[in-house]
Amino acid sequence: MQKNILLTSFDTWKPHHVSNSSDDLLERFSNRCHRPLHYLRRLPVDFHEASSKVLARFNELKPDLLVCCGMAEEREKLGIESRAVLNGKTLETDVDLDALTRGLEMTEISHDAGRFVCNTLYYRALDHLKRLRRQCVFVHVPLLHTHNAICIESDFHSVVERLSAAHAAGE
Repeated sequence: MQKNILLTSFDTWKPHHVSNSSDDLLERFSNRCHRPLHYLRRLPVDFHEASSKVLARFNELKPDLLVCCGMAEEREKLGIESRAVLNGKTLETDVDLDALTRGLEMTEISHDAGRFVCNTLYYRALDHLKRLRRQCVFVHVPLLHTHNAICIESDFHSVVERLSAAHAAGE
């Protein structure tokens, strides 16, 4: 049975940004993925508004899984975030990240979601979804170039498929 998944991305926020790599990845992914998924793209880079929009859409759709994506200009690989920290409190995903990332060439586990909007969105999503017994991960996406885009997209596809399969198996 296919799982109902909501994927999110951000809009640009700095003058030099032509696009946001998280949204670029979802654009590429949606054009090649042959399964029904829900997208909430180009979220505003705003602490309150991003979280509010994602949680409202989540409550409307009631998906099985939430995959939030954000841009990480300084990274070379996809970073699957293990936790988010807000006001001195830490929340961790209950997804088995070792299994999720095993064998993926362009993906690594990260333990620092930053201190910006991505971290705040992840914290609020984890808090909300744990009460509903739903799973969530945050994926930081490096800048996409001709030399890395295909590998990054392939790994991201594997991440989404593995999340769906693990959820279907009741993990």
